[in-house]
Amino acid sequence: MLYDVIILGAGPAGLTAAIYTSRAGLKTLVVAGALWGGQLMFTQEVENFPGFEKGIHGPKLMGEMRKQAERLGAELIPETATSADFESKPFKVTTENKTYQTKSVIIATGASAKWLGLESAKQLSGKGVSVCATCDAPFFRNKKVAVVGGGDTAMEEAIILTKFVSEVTVIHRRDKLRACKRLQDKAFANPKITFVWNSTVQEILGKDRVEGVKLRKVDSGEVTTLPCEAVFLAIGYKPNTGIFKGQIELDQTGYIIAIDGTRTNIEGVFVAGDVADYRYRQAIVAAGAGAKAAMDTEKYLEMT
Repeated sequence: MLYDVIILGAGPAGLTAAIYTSRAGLKTLVVAGALWGGQLMFTQEVENFPGFEKGIHGPKLMGEMRKQAERLGAELIPETATSADFESKPFKVTTENKTYQTKSVIIATGASAKWLGLESAKQLSGKGVSVCATCDAPFFRNKKVAVVGGGDTAMEEAIILTKFVSEVTVIHRRDKLRACKRLQDKAFANPKITFVWNSTVQEILGKDRVEGVKLRKVDSGEVTTLPCEAVFLAIGYKPNTGIFKGQIELDQTGYIIAIDGTRTNIEGVFVAGDVADYRYRQAIVAAGAGAKAAMDTEKYLEMT
């Protein structure tokens, strides 16, 4: 079977693209992966996605997007793409079960937040552990929170949080920050931000919600406990682009280089969402990018 478009990924970008391509009458396959839904599947409450006056549970929002895409005709499979062949047309996408052929591809595989490798961080995700201050800071008004990291993202998160919380403790494994000087100066000058240096997080404490973090000093091995009600992980993201290396042009950090918004270096292969966006990382931005990629795909197919 030859599809008009295969969409790789089923987060806000991929599912929005599927809504648009299906509505345009294109035979659409979404390779959703076993863990579909993107970062919103780890978000307890979404307040900044338009259309929901009282907010919406992250997994519920993604479930509604999925049902909408399927109602319009998109086919979703719970398989993960293991390889992609863009050398000749039709393009080929291979999963653990089968190889699929398509006239075009939209890559919307997203980026994965780094989770410290701690089981406690995953267990408390959405219960005080977050990777997005813009998304979740309002839920912790006047609370004490911690930020883990020392780069630009960590300082940006810490500064955003100070608009809502009473106190931010930045935990960094080194004795100095990696962030740019401008962000360092802003963070050091903010009276709500304090720093714990040369320390790593050993465990995030709490059963149903975050109650604190267990820290270990890098130099002495001393273990201490820092009480807090939320932990924001800001140690970076890894774009999910491994299977595209050698075919799709990537920047030095592994993100897909987008040309004119949605095109890649291969004609007929488009991109949308966090897999090409290291700056905004917002569901609404990804959804908009998915719509643009779908419209550009439709135009491409009309002309070929």
